[in-house]
Amino acid sequence: MINLEKSVIDETIGEFIDSGFEEFSNENGVVCGYEDFCYTVKDEGRLIAILKGNAYYNEVHIGELLIIPGYRRQGIGKMLIEQVEKDFAGKGYENINLTTFGFQAPEFYRKMGYSIEHIRKSSNDKLTKYFFVKELSS
Repeated sequence: MINLEKSVIDETIGEFIDSGFEEFSNENGVVCGYEDFCYTVKDEGRLIAILKGNAYYNEVHIGELLIIPGYRRQGIGKMLIEQVEKDFAGKGYENINLTTFGFQAPEFYRKMGYSIEHIRKSSNDKLTKYFFVKELSS
C-alpha cells in the first residue's frame, strides 16, 4: 500500500534526493553537481546572520538570508552575498538567483548588481515577489 506522509528532511531523505537527481541528470547527459551551502555570522558566539542556498546544474540559488534586528544595515548582508559570489565564480556556474518579497530587500539586491527577471504582483505590495539574477564570471 502506498502512503503519503509529511516528513522531516533527514540524512536518508537527503541521500535519496541527491542520488535521484544525480541519476536522472546522468540519464539525460547533464551534470547535476548538487551542493548545499550555508554561511553564518556570529558576534561573540551569538548567531546573528545566516545565508543558505544550493548550487546545481548551471546555477547557484540563494534560498534564505536572515540578519537579526540590531545588526541590519551594517554591511553583513553585503559581506554574505559577496562571499557566495566569490566562492562560486569561475566554477562553471552561469548565475546566482534568488527571490525576495517587497517588504524584504529588493532595493538591497538591486544595489548588489542583481537584475529583476520577473515580478509577481500581489494585491498587497509588501507581498509582491521579485525574482533576481546576477551573471557570474566564468
